[in-house]
Amino acid sequence: MATELSPKVRPATVAIVGRPNVGKSALFNRIVGQRLAIVDETPGVTRDRLYALAEWRNRTFNVIDTAGIEAGAAEDDIARQTRAQAEIAAREADVLILVVDASAGLSPLDDDVVRIVRKMRRPVVFVANKAESSRVRAELYGEFARLGFGEPIVVSALHGEGTGDLLDAIVERLPPEDAAQPDPGELALAIVGRPNVGKSSLLNALIGEERSIVSARPGTTRDAVDTEFAFGGHNIRLIDTAGVWKKPKHHGSLEYYSSLRALRAVARCDLAVLVIDATQGVLEQDRRMAGIVLEERKGLVIVANKWDIALEQEGEFSQAELAGVIHEALPFAAFAPITFLSALTKRRLGSLMPLVMRVAENLDRRVPTPALNDVIRAAVYAHPAPAQGGRPLRVYYCAQVATHPPRFLFHCNDPDLAGASYRRFLENTLRANYDFEGVPLELEFRARPQNDEKR
Repeated sequence: MATELSPKVRPATVAIVGRPNVGKSALFNRIVGQRLAIVDETPGVTRDRLYALAEWRNRTFNVIDTAGIEAGAAEDDIARQTRAQAEIAAREADVLILVVDASAGLSPLDDDVVRIVRKMRRPVVFVANKAESSRVRAELYGEFARLGFGEPIVVSALHGEGTGDLLDAIVERLPPEDAAQPDPGELALAIVGRPNVGKSSLLNALIGEERSIVSARPGTTRDAVDTEFAFGGHNIRLIDTAGVWKKPKHHGSLEYYSSLRALRAVARCDLAVLVIDATQGVLEQDRRMAGIVLEERKGLVIVANKWDIALEQEGEFSQAELAGVIHEALPFAAFAPITFLSALTKRRLGSLMPLVMRVAENLDRRVPTPALNDVIRAAVYAHPAPAQGGRPLRVYYCAQVATHPPRFLFHCNDPDLAGASYRRFLENTLRANYDFEGVPLELEFRARPQNDEKR
């Protein structure tokens, strides 16, 4: 039987740093492979290429593709900005990948990057990219040895050479999976959303004091701010985050790395509250953030803020009708509950936390195996999967092997026969029979010999 997953494991974060034009983005693409986009057939879910999950040797970790670092004179404002983004990335990461250009050789800008990296005292994986020729490989070590990181791992991100050695080195330097985890009895709740939707106002309203700066100017909150408070006898750790820009790099370096902090906050929470502006509806940035939350396998509650203003504009629509519009815009998150409120006036504020606690309970919901198999058996019998190549899918046994989020293992004759539409049918069957509102479900199919069918 599969081992139950720890409910509090937070993926480590790996940041790729280096001067411009050393191939950081190409290396990022190689490391994350096909994990750049969220696996969903719904258009518009794919997120920007700045953050993604990678997996190697049974370790999952976040990868950050940073902007080019151009350090220069102290009085140069651009140099100060780019130095700041390097320092923020280094502080936020558990491991740094320092990239140099093997074909161009050492540059004074590499020395500037190295000084920043050394100051942060993070584990470093030293990589020489663009090593496509044997001449470059032969001359490599002597030129870069003086940087003090030893012999670099030689790769060609363009051709995929050396990436296996690189991934091995990354995994060896990752912190233990259970390092710095929050108290098991604590619920970590992240407030996320694009800028200026009222996240800080919502945090202030929930805790009853002005803990976060509130401003009408987008992007006021630059750091994730943790605040602890009690609700219904439960300890809640509330994470306020910087707004996530649609194209972070276009808004300056601080906004770019504020976005990274928001994404990391999602990685370390149990449940995320996605705040949208009820007067504007669901925008592309909202879809992107909802997709990130669900790809990280976190619980999700949607808050339509500024509901009082929306009432004045769209008074003829009911909450149920507007909830339907939101779910239609976020079909991949149709199971997430929605509440309408005004963080500024605190109208209907009391609707949020009971909803959060219900979703938190659903994250840890466990279905008894006999009852689960009765439900699945009846569903498969009534609606068998379409046969492929004359071979029908046979589901022998199902068990819930983990919670937080719930994970179900289906023993079957051939996992390839379980198509995407039939997997959705089985997920919908589970949701129709058990309360998993606000919770992503993981369905895994594993082959088992047919002679075990009568188990």
